[in-house]
Amino acid sequence: MSRSAHPAGPRYADVLPEGGHSAAPADLNRLDTRIWPGGAARDARSGAVTFAGVDIRELAREFGTPVYLIDEDDWRRRARAWVEAFGTEADVFYAGKSFLSVAIAKWAAEEGLHLDVCTGGELAVALRAGFPAARLGFHGNNKSVAELERAVAAGVGRIIVDSHDEIERLAAIAAERGVRQRVMVRVTAGVEAHTHEFIATAHEDQKFGFSLAGGAAAEAVARILKHADHLELTGLHSHIGSQIFDTAGFEVAAHRLIEALAVIRRDHGVELPELDLGGGLGIAYTEADDPAPVAETARRLKEIVARECDAAGLAHPRLSVEPGRAIAGPPGVTLYEVGTVKPLPGLRTYISVDGGMSDNVRTALYDAEYTVRLANRESGAEPMLSRVVGKHCESGDIVVRDAWLPADTVPGDLLVVAATGAYCRSMASNYNHVLKPPVVAVRDGAARVIVRRETEDDLLSLDLG
Repeated sequence: MSRSAHPAGPRYADVLPEGGHSAAPADLNRLDTRIWPGGAARDARSGAVTFAGVDIRELAREFGTPVYLIDEDDWRRRARAWVEAFGTEADVFYAGKSFLSVAIAKWAAEEGLHLDVCTGGELAVALRAGFPAARLGFHGNNKSVAELERAVAAGVGRIIVDSHDEIERLAAIAAERGVRQRVMVRVTAGVEAHTHEFIATAHEDQKFGFSLAGGAAAEAVARILKHADHLELTGLHSHIGSQIFDTAGFEVAAHRLIEALAVIRRDHGVELPELDLGGGLGIAYTEADDPAPVAETARRLKEIVARECDAAGLAHPRLSVEPGRAIAGPPGVTLYEVGTVKPLPGLRTYISVDGGMSDNVRTALYDAEYTVRLANRESGAEPMLSRVVGKHCESGDIVVRDAWLPADTVPGDLLVVAATGAYCRSMASNYNHVLKPPVVAVRDGAARVIVRRETEDDLLSLDLG
């Protein structure tokens, strides 16, 4: 068992970035293929970035800025890579919370993914898209009765239960409808994922799941089995965190979950057929990030589960994983226009753009790091230590904390921020009554809006005065 993942302890939050900043890159115009979508390139003549065959300046003129852009072919390619890597013996659930729209749900269905939703709103989007309900999983630590009723009525394939209250609610709903609802138990495996405190989810002191160590998970299993006429327990679920770059934590989690499966067989005579290790695999936001290839990750996870099951004398369960960021993150970028350039001698230059924390709160929330490039042209100017900030009345309104941009960056230039396809539009807000940007899918030289830009009428329509 790996020594680099260990039981959660008081240092699980000790993951904030160190001070200082990285050295300037050798080439300010280069688009690193590990970070940027497959369809992102520099035009040899103009020096402008092209995106899935379209000049990014044309996209700015047609759709305005800020705008979220998605390389549709890249999104689909990544989805297929996950499905193919895990094969027919596993199910790959796209984590809709990373970014979900009707178009995205349709892409997911077409590429063979299952879909994980965690609210009634996400469920509504999936159903509007015609996503097969049997391939839906429903998460959430506080699902309402109305949400559970809708999920059961729709025929959602599995509901991941997260509290004793939910077990009783769901059993009553299934009984009233005369159905047997498939469920999994979300457990906290007590594993420290080396990530930010707010996205680490398997340590004991947090809101998700039932503790293995404290006996809550065993009690949840017993309660579900007592409702066997209306609840079908299919397996255990664990999620250890997000933006994780190795499988060590998954190894510890799998070991503990499979131990729990063995105890369930011993105590209840039931061998559960499914095991879900969740998601959380990281992507490259900067050149310092080095995620493993999907095929390698799949091989390791399958080997871990097989080895642990063999040691416990259990049949190999059907494995599930839940990538969200790993599929949606890299194909997406955000395009901004520079509004002001404010040098602070001896410190850095502040470059303000026409968006900010309303369209990307991750920097303020998680101290997230991003890569940004001048998009409308190439530049041979010297690198300038910069901070890309938004237009909000908030000092923490930062898009890229430490950025190297050309010293000749001026108002009217376009900046493009990489790897914003996950958790940017889905966490967007109307802070300061700023309108949410549109989402534009680009493929084979053509662009189409899949989520339109908000208007002032949208904002005012909710204000009853």
